[in-house]
Amino acid sequence: MRKISLFIATSLDGYIAKPNDDLSFLKIVEKEGEDYGYTKFTDRVDTILIGRKTYDYVIKEIGVGHYDNGQRDVYVITRTKRPQEGRTIFYTGSMAELVKRLKSKEGKNIYCDGGAQIINELLKHDLIDEFVISIIPVLLGSGTRLFDDGRPEQILEFVEIKTFDTGLTQLHYRRKNKQETQYG
Repeated sequence: MRKISLFIATSLDGYIAKPNDDLSFLKIVEKEGEDYGYTKFTDRVDTILIGRKTYDYVIKEIGVGHYDNGQRDVYVITRTKRPQEGRTIFYTGSMAELVKRLKSKEGKNIYCDGGAQIINELLKHDLIDEFVISIIPVLLGSGTRLFDDGRPEQILEFVEIKTFDTGLTQLHYRRKNKQETQYG
């Protein structure tokens, strides 16, 4: 079965954006020729889930080809219906139903690129299988939190940690299966 993986950056104090959806803090760790494993990660996916605000920001900053490269399906989670553009589908239905349907299909893994509402909805339904979280060496103090309160507890299994000379630290965990979890 396909996995859904989160690959995202956050400040040390847990914010994925400053107020007003400002992602400028990510530039702190920009380094020529360093993508922190992003290309290797995206080579393992053929489907992307992304919130509309994050999608709009990336399209404005990088361009539409960043997501829709003609080799993967892109589901932009939105409240406003829009026609499909290439392999980009503007989806307005149930996230849980979409992910369950996508996971049951043949293919590579599914990449969740945010935003926070999408991530927390998936967590509420225990649908994220793998977490790759890059910690940016900054304390923002306010903004959009990566994880909201009120979601179910989930036990994770450590995979690896990587450090980079820019100060970025990348944590990799996978969800433990419920039957593996033992409370003493």
